[in-house]
Amino acid sequence: CWIFRANRRRQPCVKKMAFVKVVKNKAYYKRYQVKYRRRREGKTDYHARRKLVAQDKNKYNSPKYRFIVRRTNKDVICQVAYAKVSGDMIMAVAYAHELPRYGLQVGLTNYAACYCTGLLCARRLLDKLGLADKYAGVTDVKGTLAPVKALEDGPRPFRAFMDVGLARTTTGAKIFSVLKGASDGGMNIPHSEKRFVGYDTNTKKFKPDVMRSHIFGGHIASYMKTLQKEDPEQYKQQFARYINLGIQPEHLEALYKKVHAAIRKDPKHQSSAKPAPATRKSYKKQRLSLRQRRDRVRQKKASAAAAQS
Repeated sequence: CWIFRANRRRQPCVKKMAFVKVVKNKAYYKRYQVKYRRRREGKTDYHARRKLVAQDKNKYNSPKYRFIVRRTNKDVICQVAYAKVSGDMIMAVAYAHELPRYGLQVGLTNYAACYCTGLLCARRLLDKLGLADKYAGVTDVKGTLAPVKALEDGPRPFRAFMDVGLARTTTGAKIFSVLKGASDGGMNIPHSEKRFVGYDTNTKKFKPDVMRSHIFGGHIASYMKTLQKEDPEQYKQQFARYINLGIQPEHLEALYKKVHAAIRKDPKHQSSAKPAPATRKSYKKQRLSLRQRRDRVRQKKASAAAAQS
């Protein structure tokens, strides 16, 4: 297309092209590398995992232990594991759904229950390794930062690094209550108080009494009392299981202390005794023999002949 200007010179006209979608060519797809399956599923942060798994070369084949914490809507999962080429090897595991065995029937995912789960995992691991008597941890819980100190003449404390997965590491998150429970249980997990409940990000100060109150369910008791006064019907609906078990707000601290003592007394795992099924179900269709197949054909012919007559 040409345009004649006033000076009689012929100039090409420039057309504005529409938006053109960039189409990836064959070279791009030939070089495309599929991401790991758990990355595609959004389950594993491999950038963080690489740092948690990689061990220093001068430590040779010594495992690098991870303290893994995962929290769901109905459960809290706590594991101690180390990585091998064949996969992760689990040394100890504790679940929040085990807490009813120790006397905690309700509220298995709150802040106090998370602390109990971490304490159970730590005591179970140290009992397995024969370190339970040497590293008792913190028996009188005050909410303060109490790192485990190594013995002068004896084995060093079990050291692990926390693995939070994809959880948000915000101040006051429940995953750090699990960390506090494991640390008070005798495990050496590097951490500070900056993510514990009671830490003020503005003043940069930590209040141990707030942390202690949450460990023993003080925030739950306070909310129960407030709701009981302001909306009794909502209280009966929201805390129905507490009411059925006869748990009052003033009973919570004593309850959690009993749970901590029961965990320290017997942290060993107990497998549930499930009876074997009487008859094993089989959904596979059995193959018919030649005689059975011929008899089946004979029956079909007789049925068809009876229907025609």
